[in-house]
Parts: sequence; structure tokens; C-alpha cells
Amino acid sequence: MGFTSAERLTETLGGGQHWIRLSESALRAMAEPIGASLLTVDPTLTAPAVTGTADGAAATGAVGTPVPQAPETVARIA
Repeated sequence: MGFTSAERLTETLGGGQHWIRLSESALRAMAEPIGASLLTVDPTLTAPAVTGTADGAAATGAVGTPVPQAPETVARIA
């Protein structure tokens, strides 16, 4: 994947990302030996942004109390 600006990279993947400026042809040439044929430019993520909250629950959308499950439903907590 590629980004058209450092700002778009940071908006999508967060700060502190290492980057170099490449042409599309150079990026394709680097990806070709590993079999990557699809080039995505300025991708957007659909997951909620991760923030540095103290408890982590607000950042992940974690539920503080268990959700009732039907007896035949198995819930797995990771």
C-alpha cells in the first residue's frame, strides 16, 4: 500500500511510521518479487482509532459488564 502524503500515512496508521518517497513504478517493482499484484493508494481503515486511555476499555469499545447469552451459546473471551 502507498500513501500520497506523510499526513495521510499518519492519519491512517498513526505517528512514528517510517516512510520513504517512491514512485508508483518503484513500489510495484518492490512488491512484484513477493507476488503482490494489488497496489492500494491512500487506504482507509474501518476499525475505531486506538487511543492511549488508562483502562483501555474506552479505546476498544469493551463492555464493562457481561452480555447475557442464551444457554446454548458459547462465549469466548480473549
